[in-house]
Amino acid sequence: MFKITFTVLILLFISLTLGTKAFCQSGDSEQKIKTSYADTIKYQTDEVVVTGTRVEQKIIDIPYPVYRINNYQFQFDRKVSINDVLISIPGVFMQSRYGNHDVRISIRGFGSRSNTGIRGIRILLDGIPESEPDGQTRIEAIDFNALGSIEVVKGNSSSLYTNAPGGVINFINDINFDNSFIKSFNEFGSFGMRQNGIKAGVKADGYKLMVNYNYHNYEGYRAHSQDYWHILNTVLETNLGKKSNLQILGYFANGTIKLPGSLTQDEFALDPYQAVEDREVAFDFRRVTKKGRIGLRFNNYIDDEKNHQIELTTYGTIKYFERVSKTYRVFNRYGLGSSARYIFRATVGERKNEFSIGNDLFYQTGPIEEYNTVNGQKDDILNFLSDETISNVGFYVQNNFEILPDQFSILVSGRYDNVIFDNKNEQLAVQNSTRRFEAFTPKAAFNFKITPSIAFYTSYGLSFDSPAGNELDNFPLSSDPGKLLNPDLKPQKSKNFEIGIKGNVLSFDSQFFRNINFEATFFNTKIEDEIVPFEVFGDVFYRNSATTNRMGIELGGEAEILSGLNMKLSYTYSDFSYDSYSAEVIDVDSLNNFVTSFQDFGGNVSPSVPKHNIFSALAYRHFLTNEISTFIRATYNHVSGMFVNDQNSEKTSDYNIVGASIGSDIVLNNLNLLLSVGMNNIFDRAYVGFININSTNGRFYEAGEPQTFYGSLNASYRL
Repeated sequence: MFKITFTVLILLFISLTLGTKAFCQSGDSEQKIKTSYADTIKYQTDEVVVTGTRVEQKIIDIPYPVYRINNYQFQFDRKVSINDVLISIPGVFMQSRYGNHDVRISIRGFGSRSNTGIRGIRILLDGIPESEPDGQTRIEAIDFNALGSIEVVKGNSSSLYTNAPGGVINFINDINFDNSFIKSFNEFGSFGMRQNGIKAGVKADGYKLMVNYNYHNYEGYRAHSQDYWHILNTVLETNLGKKSNLQILGYFANGTIKLPGSLTQDEFALDPYQAVEDREVAFDFRRVTKKGRIGLRFNNYIDDEKNHQIELTTYGTIKYFERVSKTYRVFNRYGLGSSARYIFRATVGERKNEFSIGNDLFYQTGPIEEYNTVNGQKDDILNFLSDETISNVGFYVQNNFEILPDQFSILVSGRYDNVIFDNKNEQLAVQNSTRRFEAFTPKAAFNFKITPSIAFYTSYGLSFDSPAGNELDNFPLSSDPGKLLNPDLKPQKSKNFEIGIKGNVLSFDSQFFRNINFEATFFNTKIEDEIVPFEVFGDVFYRNSATTNRMGIELGGEAEILSGLNMKLSYTYSDFSYDSYSAEVIDVDSLNNFVTSFQDFGGNVSPSVPKHNIFSALAYRHFLTNEISTFIRATYNHVSGMFVNDQNSEKTSDYNIVGASIGSDIVLNNLNLLLSVGMNNIFDRAYVGFININSTNGRFYEAGEPQTFYGSLNASYRL
């Protein structure tokens, strides 16, 4: 049924394409469209160049779905959580439990297994991995006010990056400015939300400097859910000649988040915004983070024709974490990383060929201390001390060859990864453990442009996702419970297929729908040994299911209905289920005793992924004068109910969220003022915003954001 539906969609797009009188074929046509306005379609798939694919390519030439969002597209929006800026991308689903600092991001289901942090998706900041060597990611250092753009590569990217079966998200700080500037940004809203900061850019002969500081303070919409952050991002870029470029990139983040905990169904029905008094509140559950990074990137074209290019990156990280629960854990981590790539561009029989080869190295080590928690504070007695070392070495190769010049191309890529975990118990050496995971993941993809701005694409590849460090925590029922690392947990591997169409259609002779961007993708993924969470006496551990099948459709589009009025639509259909999966289950009986049994989950639906996810936005911008414009936008998001565990014993309800915002852009010579106000969840619907998967004691539910007012006042001066 769904293959037939997808075929009909493709035929519809072809008929639309062939029936359109004008297509965007050059930069000249782009000048006919007003630029630099939020929520309008200013970019085109045949002009935008992205870097998250390991080479600089135009979106129309990349044989898989890629999105690039520029900062002016969310300039009027609230910029607190990643959901504020990426919600409109089909195939991407986010669940935020504590603002932006413990968010679950899933692309095609990869990442949905995580009950804390991000898995299965490679997160980059300025092209440098924010993900740790084991693939685990927290995004405290990402400040949306500092960004110039965001690139999202959807689907299997394991042939280019470690632990990236779901894709890649590259956050790029704002260094591509034309003039020196200084900007003050101020956001405020319900539940004590306040965000204040300053951003400055200096442009002079041969160099650019961007510095952004942000202070974030939020009381939270749930009890015991406050968070406080200081975030500093900076980029210094200098040209060492006509062919060379050097960047120095750094950040520092320091903050605390309080954790309210997950609720049972009865607790959620009584008060979805309460905290768990006897656990999270009594022990003052929280996370304290201090982390910093400094990196250097050197880019050089070897020849005058720019056919030979090398890029070298090196970086160091220092991270300090406190995780306070029933125990008090202190993490100190020190990391060194580097990457190198060589790109060779040539013409073979009038056909372009681009070859690249590269490697990534990342080494991280440090001690982990564990104490008892006494009234939310650390006890003086050290209970446990271990030293955790994770290293990752990866090599990749990629070649893109034009079979038909400027029309039909094939891309072949492959990567070898070697991830090593070495944990030492500094108090009991017999518990020392080492685990090693390695794999080669190839991928082949085709891209066929039926016009210069519309292309079909298809790809097939293998992926590899090693367990993260905390996922390897051993548990009492493993085959060797005496070791630090779970000896039974295996990496998950998958076979990934997709086919789709994307493009941009322009018709300047028409008054309506003059500019349309669209994407439609069908994907099918077969996963072996999927890593899934489960609980033992309230503690979360991980195990492998047998085989999982994921099939889905992603549809996305933007259209200029008429001058100034724009519409955005996205729809994701996800049919994810376990083909075969039998595991030991721990339940609580009527006397609150834990009992174990084996259950067969074959045929059950994967938890924490909605079958239907719809987003739509309608925006209008009107110019009162050449210097003053007003903006209004309405949004709607529908998410279908999701199962909360592998047993499929409970399911959340569907929810529908409506939001609106209004703003004004005022330009007074070199001074620019942006004012906006808005409201999320206008009808104040109570819904489950985060699912704590496979909870033994039934604490699955965490509330999404209630009715929330927000506003901003940003002032910038261009020098």
